[in-house]
Amino acid sequence: MNSRDNKSAIGYSKDIRDDAFSIPEGVPNSRRSFLNSLGFGIAGLGLFQAGCSGGKHIHQGHAEDLPKIQGFERSSEDPDLHKGWNSLSDRKIRVGIVGYGVCKFGAQFGFQNHPNVEIVAVSDLFPDRCAELAKACNCSKTYPSLEELVKDDTIEAVFVATDAPSHQRHCIEVLKHGKHVASAVPAVFGSLEEAEELFEVVQHTGLKYMMFETSCFRENLYAMSQIYKSGGFGKLIFSEGEYWHYSEKGIASYKDWRHGMPPQWYPTHSDAYYVGVTNGSFTEVSCLGKPSSMERYQQGNNRYNNPFATEISLYRTSEGGMARMCRSSDTPGNEGELGRVRGERGSYYEGYQGLETSLPNLSRPPLPPDVPAGSHGGSHGHLTEEFISAILQDRKPLVDIAMALNMTVGGIVAHQSALKDGEWMKIPQFLA
Repeated sequence: MNSRDNKSAIGYSKDIRDDAFSIPEGVPNSRRSFLNSLGFGIAGLGLFQAGCSGGKHIHQGHAEDLPKIQGFERSSEDPDLHKGWNSLSDRKIRVGIVGYGVCKFGAQFGFQNHPNVEIVAVSDLFPDRCAELAKACNCSKTYPSLEELVKDDTIEAVFVATDAPSHQRHCIEVLKHGKHVASAVPAVFGSLEEAEELFEVVQHTGLKYMMFETSCFRENLYAMSQIYKSGGFGKLIFSEGEYWHYSEKGIASYKDWRHGMPPQWYPTHSDAYYVGVTNGSFTEVSCLGKPSSMERYQQGNNRYNNPFATEISLYRTSEGGMARMCRSSDTPGNEGELGRVRGERGSYYEGYQGLETSLPNLSRPPLPPDVPAGSHGGSHGHLTEEFISAILQDRKPLVDIAMALNMTVGGIVAHQSALKDGEWMKIPQFLA
């Protein structure tokens, strides 16, 4: 088995396309029986492309008013951002980038500026977006789809910036073609079955997988993780993560995959405030949801049959503590990703307070010249540098497959708990 606890390596998710349920082939009989007893099956979604931005978007001749997306505001550049950076190698990793979308996500992370990267090719399903992505990345080669791009034997690694429902399938396609892969969040979308399949493929190939969770390189969370590693917190007794992202009219997305989605199916920005700090996991959850008055969450108005725009989870953690993780799209004001922790030896709110008198260096690592810190709290450039450095040094990246899934699957189970009025439910465990 691929988990810390053999009994908990289970997956279930309702197929959001229709009312059919299915159990994939290859699942052991005992687990197939358990899955059938739950009445859940695997989620299967088509090939979508991501999209999120403010202003207007012109698609098929129609102008759409789009909300400004929290997190994409530029961070002020640290004057010492590049100070102390040393090149690991003269080698250039040959990278392919897939997905531009309304938010131009494929070009947001500075791959095109990294001295150890050569962008070989790009792809987007929409020809106009594909051309824009190629221009933004100073790349002349394009492909009409990810499936075509991964056949290019000159590419060593791919950044998957497509829609959330396709992340798992796209990452597996990249890995099966012998290439390292980095993915936008979340690792999987609503399916524990897909989580286990992705885990097994990464383990089998031995290639690098990294999820680009922005909170992990926010200044406060990075500091928390360094303090935790040095013993400054001891075991964490309580953690809180919050992802408040008000969206009155929703966010444009290909075939409306975001429209009315369960909040906790997009949990990583908040759940990182425990999993990203400790590299631990959530073992059990009770989650409550509040039926929303927004139109897209009314019965029959979204493909997920989801009534909730706000879901609040209470977790038990792998070190015996508690965590409260919040996701909301219908509560305006004080938007953003926030978090705090309390441990046996200290706490972190606006900074560290506790028993430790000698803290480690809490500064984020320096970035290569010309690589900007970028948005989401100045995290973008750091994620790219971490992924490229992991390939060059042949080591696990920070947000590896186990951390990525432990940061994702708790929210999937949390939504099921919310649909059952807060019933406590076990969460699968992944250990690389």
